[in-house]
Amino acid sequence: MADQPTTAPAGGDKPAVITRAMLKRKRKENARAKKGPRSPAVVEYADPITVPVHNKAGQEVGTVTVDPKEFGGKISKQLMHDAVIMYRANQRAGTHSTLRRGEVAGSTKKIFRQKGTGNARAGTKRTNKRRGGGTAKGPKPRDYSYSMPKKAVRAATRMAILSKFLDKEAVILDELAIAAPKTKEVTAVLKAIKVGTKATEAGEKPVTLADQTVLIGTEQLDQNVYRSARNIEGVKVLPVGEFNCYRVLRHKRLLLTKAAFEYLRDPEAARERLAAAAPPKPEKPAIVRRGRAARIIKRKAALAAAKADGAAAPAK
Repeated sequence: MADQPTTAPAGGDKPAVITRAMLKRKRKENARAKKGPRSPAVVEYADPITVPVHNKAGQEVGTVTVDPKEFGGKISKQLMHDAVIMYRANQRAGTHSTLRRGEVAGSTKKIFRQKGTGNARAGTKRTNKRRGGGTAKGPKPRDYSYSMPKKAVRAATRMAILSKFLDKEAVILDELAIAAPKTKEVTAVLKAIKVGTKATEAGEKPVTLADQTVLIGTEQLDQNVYRSARNIEGVKVLPVGEFNCYRVLRHKRLLLTKAAFEYLRDPEAARERLAAAAPPKPEKPAIVRRGRAARIIKRKAALAAAKADGAAAPAK
């Protein structure tokens, strides 16, 4: 009786027969309507974003306007999710290993005869059903790493940086120059920059960068800044050229120097400027050969000189 369709009164827009599939579809539509409209897969942004600029004392000394188009102008949560899963998978060692029943120690002889003992049938003691036996379908060493298209990885990184600007989780520092590695100096900078407040029993309490995880982005590798911040829990220092989607999203706050921010805006121009300002590479000292190698080089030089003399001699 329950499988038979019910007949509705004729007339109007209602169907004459209502089936179970129609009722199930209607319930799904009602549930979807309660949740509201689905969020679009890709969200585009065009309005400029204002980001404050602080100094090392935590004072606001200006603002910077960020054009979303400089970072792609769109955000796809699915693409960022795929990039994060890829980076997490590539970090897995994959060195897990278990012993199968053919690898554990023990005899393959049947424990006791099949019939006449009153016990259940039993085979080798290496079976996974017995203590000390092998593992059934256990993990073996494998490589979990895989790669995404380069354009997709770069787009996901730009989206992650843009999301930090949109969520007001990015802070720009006018300068972060440290003469010598001093953890105290970086800690003082993080404690000086306030990013909000939180309610406590004693009242409102300011929240600083030292209270949250921070990713510090520099224009290029700065050994003094890196050594000063590597011992601070929850703080990571990276050149902006080595940013990836996972590393940007992993930390709550993004702290960029002004030079690093300009690098993110126009990476090609920043690379050319850094290459022009870099000191010339020292010339490698000439390698002095001895023994048989020296004799071979000397012979080749003599042959080359003889050929040059022959070519320079006038024809008779």
